[in-house]
Amino acid sequence: MKENECKPRIDYPCLWIYKVIGRDPEGLRCAIAEVMKGSGHTVTPSRSSTAGSYHCLNVELTVESEPVRVGIYERLRRHPAVIMVM
Repeated sequence: MKENECKPRIDYPCLWIYKVIGRDPEGLRCAIAEVMKGSGHTVTPSRSSTAGSYHCLNVELTVESEPVRVGIYERLRRHPAVIMVM
């Protein structure tokens, strides 16, 4: 199977949603604000674990290209307040 057959086609610009997971919702909001640096985005609560140990926020924005999309993902993923990005 060729590499391009496995990868979904994404037409840019497009609306994209990142799910950002961490232990502290305010820490997550600060991490998102730091990474997004005022660019147009919306943050909405998603889910929290039953015990309240983990929280998920949705970050929705329009991404202009794959390098931009991947760059945002990587910056979010590397932030100390973030456990996981999907």
